[in-house]
Formats: sequence, structure tokens, C-alpha cells
Amino acid sequence: MTETAGQGTSGGSVAMGEFVIIGLVKRLAYSLVVLVVWSFSGCNSGTAPPKIGTVAPDFTVQDVDRKVTLSGLRGKTVVLNFWASWCGPCIEETPSLVAMSRKMRDHNVVVLAVSIDDDDAAYHRFIKDQGMDMLTVRDADKRSNDLYGTHVFPETYIIDRNGVLRRKVIGGMNWTAQEMTEYLTKI
Repeated sequence: MTETAGQGTSGGSVAMGEFVIIGLVKRLAYSLVVLVVWSFSGCNSGTAPPKIGTVAPDFTVQDVDRKVTLSGLRGKTVVLNFWASWCGPCIEETPSLVAMSRKMRDHNVVVLAVSIDDDDAAYHRFIKDQGMDMLTVRDADKRSNDLYGTHVFPETYIIDRNGVLRRKVIGGMNWTAQEMTEYLTKI
């Protein structure tokens, strides 16, 4: 009798353990579904990134130094670069971006480097330290990069002479690479 009672208790414990595991799995599955639904709803909030082959969304940014309107650069190939002085990959790519800007000026290519820095002093120090003699503007309100759905830096859009988006580059890049300078010359 003791053995039967012991076996019944042991079997009951196993059944109870399975019930607990099934309950945990159900809760985990429910939590996962909620997380997936929540994350997809986040993708649809805010501005969606523009699509390659469409007209680049226009914006105007004014900081203490200048006012720049993207559509005012029509007729030129625009390398629209979103960056920040505190961004490691931005720091790494800046020398090649500056060199490419100098090299491509005679080919009707302009770099519009839009900083999202909050700190005006850090922005100006970076420009000076990096020798950035290209068109730069600071968008502390971060409206221009929001318009492009850009929240990871650097991120760059290449816009043709008609204002159409032709390429998107996520992350740092060597802008003096022959492939890139040839591409910029041809579009």
C-alpha cells in the first residue's frame, strides 16, 4: 500500500510539474506574441524612410550659421550625410567624406552634412578639428533625419540632379573609393 501511495504521489508530482511547465510555456508564448505585435506597431509609428527611386523629401534647417533647403541644391548630385560629433563611425568616415567633397566639387557634387548634435560647441569644434570645408548644418531638433527615418549614424543618401534618391548608405564608408567617385560622377 505504501508503494502504491508513493507511486501515486510521485506520478501526481510529475503531472503537476508538467502542468506548471505548460502554463509557463503558454505565458511565454503570449508574452512573445504581445512583444512581436508591439514591435511591429512601433515600425509603423513616425515617418517611414523614403524609397530609392522617389523624390527626396525636402527640408529646411537653420542653425546659427546658415539656412539650408535641400531642394535649393537641385541641379547638383547631393550626398546627404546625417552624422554626430559623438558618433565613432562618423568620426572614422569624416576624413574620406571631406576628401571626396573636395575632389568632386568640379563634378557638380555637393555634400550636405547634417549634424544632429545637441551641443553647438561640440558641433563647431568637430567641424574645425576635421577641416570640414563642405556644406554643414546642425539640426538640433532632429527633424530632417526623422523625415528620412534615420536614427543610426552615419547614414547617407545620394540624391541625383533631379532630386531623386538613388542610393542609401548605412554606416561609415570610404568615400574616396574609386567605385564611389565613379558612381557620383555618372549620376
